[in-house]
Amino acid sequence: MSVKQQSERLHMFEVGERNQDGSRARIGAPLKTVCAAFLALLFLPATSDEAKADLRLCNKTDSQVGVAIGYKDKTDWVTEGWWNLSSNSCETLVPGALVSRYYYIYAVDYDQFGEWGGRAFMCTREKEFTIRGIEDCVARGFERTGFFEIDTGEQSSWTVQLTEPVQQGTGGR
Repeated sequence: MSVKQQSERLHMFEVGERNQDGSRARIGAPLKTVCAAFLALLFLPATSDEAKADLRLCNKTDSQVGVAIGYKDKTDWVTEGWWNLSSNSCETLVPGALVSRYYYIYAVDYDQFGEWGGRAFMCTREKEFTIRGIEDCVARGFERTGFFEIDTGEQSSWTVQLTEPVQQGTGGR
């Protein structure tokens, strides 16, 4: 009997549930089989979003943002864009287990005209893109854009959260 069939059989009656004639339901599988089926279900590959290994970006602002990412694949630097994220939403930028320690993000706030950038310069363009190489951006017909660095610490998954800039005069020194 497969694990699925065992699981379906186990769910026919809850432990202690009464049949229509008032007698206690009996589960036909011995306790060891029940435990083995339960453990088998626990160790099946997880399919929920929480168990996936991805690089995700969450837009925790009140604006729509556009996001570009830079990373080193096996041979070259690659930049990709644009992911358009609505307010308070998340998106997977790199599906699966992360293979690099460092990733680079550039984001534009479409509503407030701000940006999240840094000192790691890579190539972008206004329309959807995948660009190999980060040198001579302008000479190759692209824009030279400053990305900020994400150090994942060699984790297999990571989530970046874009937030509103901290206003001066609030909290801290």
